[in-house]
Amino acid sequence: MKLKESLMCVLPMLILIDVAIPKPLTFELRSRDALLQDTNVNKFHLPVRRFSHSSQSGTENHQKEIVKYVQTSFDVLPTDGATNKYLQHSPVGTDNFPSIAYSPGNDVQATSSNVKLLSEILFRKSSFGSFVIDRLKKWLKGLLNVSEWECFVCKAAIGVIQRLFLAGKSESEIMDQLIKLCVTVGVADNRICTLLVPEFKDEIFTVFDKIALDPHEVCGVAFRKECALPYHPLHMWNITLPDTPKPPVVEPILPPVSAPKMRVLQISDIHLDPLYKEGSNAACSEPLCCRTGTPGIGQSAAGKWGDHGNCDTPLETLENLFQHLSTNEKFDYILWTGDMPPHDVWNQSRDGQLKLLQQLTDIFLKYFPKTPIYSAIGNHDSAPVGSFPPPFITGNLSISWLYNALAANWEHWIPKDTFSDIQKGSYYTVLVKPGFRIVSLNTNYCNVMNMWLLINMTDPADELEWLIGVLQAAEDKHEKVHIIGHIPPGINICFMAWSSNYHTIINRYESTVVAQFFGHTHKDSFEIFYDAKETTRPINVAYISPSVTPYKSTNPGYRIYTIDGDYENSSRMVLDHENYILNLTDANLSGTPKWQREYSAKSAYNMTSLFPTDWNNLVKQMKTADQIFNSYYKYYFKSQPQSTQCDPECKKTMICALQTARAQDTSHC
Repeated sequence: MKLKESLMCVLPMLILIDVAIPKPLTFELRSRDALLQDTNVNKFHLPVRRFSHSSQSGTENHQKEIVKYVQTSFDVLPTDGATNKYLQHSPVGTDNFPSIAYSPGNDVQATSSNVKLLSEILFRKSSFGSFVIDRLKKWLKGLLNVSEWECFVCKAAIGVIQRLFLAGKSESEIMDQLIKLCVTVGVADNRICTLLVPEFKDEIFTVFDKIALDPHEVCGVAFRKECALPYHPLHMWNITLPDTPKPPVVEPILPPVSAPKMRVLQISDIHLDPLYKEGSNAACSEPLCCRTGTPGIGQSAAGKWGDHGNCDTPLETLENLFQHLSTNEKFDYILWTGDMPPHDVWNQSRDGQLKLLQQLTDIFLKYFPKTPIYSAIGNHDSAPVGSFPPPFITGNLSISWLYNALAANWEHWIPKDTFSDIQKGSYYTVLVKPGFRIVSLNTNYCNVMNMWLLINMTDPADELEWLIGVLQAAEDKHEKVHIIGHIPPGINICFMAWSSNYHTIINRYESTVVAQFFGHTHKDSFEIFYDAKETTRPINVAYISPSVTPYKSTNPGYRIYTIDGDYENSSRMVLDHENYILNLTDANLSGTPKWQREYSAKSAYNMTSLFPTDWNNLVKQMKTADQIFNSYYKYYFKSQPQSTQCDPECKKTMICALQTARAQDTSHC
């Protein structure tokens, strides 16, 4: 997860796609009560990286290096020249990590009744905000690894927000300071930050008024291992499974070649951009481009059908895709796994999201009027982005405006008896055929970017309790189940507790849940689930579909599954999947888009079946066979060449992700 995402996590301000990060960092624990009781709370600690040895002299030399650097930087402050007045040594917590504490002069001393904010120090005068912070950022990034820097920024940001509240600042003052923080740490420029931060105003004031977590705890919830958070009972919770024992596991077998099969389309992460403009600047300085401006010398212009930069899907490209699919394919049903709007998260509203929902619903109905469509909600589908209040948040702050609209739009394809579940938590289940059921989950209740969950993160909207009930009933009736959702449960932006409990549920019902389908990452991938007792035995696979949007250096894509079909005792397992892409470079050069098959999983990876054991064996081969891994790496980006090669550490990280279906648990790597 990059710096931009880490800050957005705590404000929250999600702009980009998140990737995994490891390693811990210590930071001063300051609870709300401690801040109120302390008469000199204005200390800002610069953490020092953990040493791999216990040499006291080495630690002291390292400390002196930091002191020298910070003294040099702080000389730019308008002070009396006594820079030692601004520096002191102070241990952090019980870990005895060396650190530097910044204690301001008397002109900004803090008391419980008049708490001077860290943000005031950072932004108040002269060149300090731009020069010192820039130097500290560059220096700390060199000293700390990526995850330590993420954690440092997270805690600094949370500390700023809480001190603003404690100081009794007005809403406008708090918004001004958060906008400055947004700009200072590089989330975006002043224009974007000025539009972005106010979108979260109601969320910030409501959540921070209700929570009693300090920066260490908040960031530990988001980053867990990276922030070295001790165990906290509120962060980990366990669901209760029924007393019904798990039935004996029967190893899957391939159906007869002549057995009926289903053909299923998965469309994910459309990110339709109604403002996409051919010929506009494709390399702008904002998080989303291809909308305005004229390309400069050496800059690329937005192509007719899309662009590989920070650009989303043109309407003309989406219409062409659906026309191609409706003309050339026939599907038993379609999976639509979330993320409808573009990445202009600073310029979104409830009305705008609802209009886009209706527009996309109309497009599906236009091209697939008789095909059942089963949908799942994405993190970008709310306004502001990633904001999904649990049911106990009522009134104007509730999420009912969206869930009611989803129920109304989805009634074209699913029965009305699902509406109460959709209106509660945007999850539902449908019996597709006798003996075959689909469950749609709202994975935004596992999303660490959903700030509302800081109030209470224990099984939001009772979703997992509901899921257990559905799966137990399905097991009793000998039904097979497919689960669909948006955010894959194993990636690091899923809360550990939610992910761990979900993994427990899949483990218990491994004979009932035979396939899972997610999106969100924009990439072509998968996650393997392993048994809780026989920890090397693979039990399930979550398929992660590529995105329609080319955002962030990929080609537009979609996936078609071949699934064991309608007959007595069908396994309903995935037998193969094929990925299709649009080569944007060729399409823009020729003026004619050509959607083409990129690969078949069975053929490309020489697999006899797509059972969990087969995927696990494939991952084992990737570790030693570069050719197999290179094929996966190519397909991961939908055959769009990348500017950098995947070195051994990159390869290790990517393979580890395939074996991690429980967030931040790398025990199978």
